[in-house]
Amino acid sequence: MCLGFPGKIVEMDEYSAVVDIAGTKRDVSIMMLPDEVVVGDWVMVHAGMALARMDEEDAHATLEALAMLAEEMDRMDADETN
Repeated sequence: MCLGFPGKIVEMDEYSAVVDIAGTKRDVSIMMLPDEVVVGDWVMVHAGMALARMDEEDAHATLEALAMLAEEMDRMDADETN
């Protein structure tokens, strides 16, 4: 399964950016983005590449859904070990 994560651009230069993904900063390439971005924009990140700009509301909703998925997977793992 492949997952992308929303990240907020906190620094950038011509070809790369530092994004904050739920409190963790990652260096990503912005060379594949079809849209121009600026510091403060949200992007979808997969495998070290920012692939699309996204709006902040969608970014927060996606992060919330991913957190819920992680909690459910942790619960299922705990159930299997008990």
